[in-house]
Amino acid sequence: MISRLEKEIIFRFLKTRKQDNFLNIITIFSFIGISLGVAVLIIVMSVMNGFRTELINKIVGFNSHLVLSPYEETIDVEKIKKKEIYNLIDNYFYTNKGEAVILQKNYTKGIMLRGYEKNSFKKLSFVNNDTFSGSKRLNSSTISIGKELSYILNVDIGDKVTLMSPAGVETLVGNLPKQETFIINSIFDSGLIEFDQNVAFLNINDLESFFNLNSDTRDIEFYLINPENIENAKNIFQISFNDVYIYTWADLNKSLFSALKIERNVMFIILSLIIIVAAFNIISGLTILVKNKTRDIAILRSIGVSSKSIKKIFFMVGFLIGLSSTVFGIFLGILFSINIEKIRIFLSELFNITIFPEEIYFLSKMPTELNPNSILIISICSILITSLVSIYPAIKASNIDPIKSLKYE
Repeated sequence: MISRLEKEIIFRFLKTRKQDNFLNIITIFSFIGISLGVAVLIIVMSVMNGFRTELINKIVGFNSHLVLSPYEETIDVEKIKKKEIYNLIDNYFYTNKGEAVILQKNYTKGIMLRGYEKNSFKKLSFVNNDTFSGSKRLNSSTISIGKELSYILNVDIGDKVTLMSPAGVETLVGNLPKQETFIINSIFDSGLIEFDQNVAFLNINDLESFFNLNSDTRDIEFYLINPENIENAKNIFQISFNDVYIYTWADLNKSLFSALKIERNVMFIILSLIIIVAAFNIISGLTILVKNKTRDIAILRSIGVSSKSIKKIFFMVGFLIGLSSTVFGIFLGILFSINIEKIRIFLSELFNITIFPEEIYFLSKMPTELNPNSILIISICSILITSLVSIYPAIKASNIDPIKSLKYE
């Protein structure tokens, strides 16, 4: 506990005199440095959280949550009716896939073909986006391609494209790659350039005929009621389907999200250095304060104030500077994070430059997501750092000999 006398002395020491200009400057710089460090950390973390969430939404919007893929035998669909499985599922579709080459005039490109049943395709989330154009049904001899691929091939809805399959067809001159022509009946825009350039969709019967596959090789794609609980769902599926290969959207993008996590942690460490450097100014400020208040400390000691109280007083001075600057930094960080898009637009117009171009990031606005846990961790780290650097000056103040100090004053 802090006594009333200690409180009065703490607030008196916080109010530095006009002649202590250098000390005032150090205190101000400490306050500004810590506040900016905390604010920048919150802004950067919120933007990176926003990027991660947007990326997950786009990936999950284009891919199913969980896939069952057969090894040799067909998947036992009766197991899906089990209560523990059925209660997890929102929807599921049969699908098949294969790699092919798309031909258009003098241009060729390798793509991944995915096949769905005629009426299943329209139930996929990205098909129901505002950016989707054309038919939502995969009719026979039709194909759905990505927006980026349509630009590359210079084609539109109603145009024809030729696909070449690695599955051979016997002719008089030998085994030749199979070629078939399909009509583009829709163009999708997932927002992810890799998908839009390299994936196309066919009717599942056309795809299996094109690659000489049979229905026994079909995968089953599942959309879960709670996709965030994907690992738990995968474990439940593995108990029932122990004879098939099971993978999730998280498994397919593990390296990407690992890289994002590492980048986020590295950014946190680098930006934390701002707070650490600013916090060391507190040591300088408190050390100068101790020197300037040597006589006051000696008088306090001579009237009975213990060295423990002196230590507590100077520690609390540093702690309050750190606490106030952290709180102000949190306020700034949250304020800027909430209005980051308005700030981006303002700076873009002010300097006539494009900040966060849509054609590169494939997002119409800068995403932010304030995470209370991140803010709490940043706050605790900031207060902890400023508290630690306040210990040395506080100990130094408590060790002042009152007799020597008053003798040479």
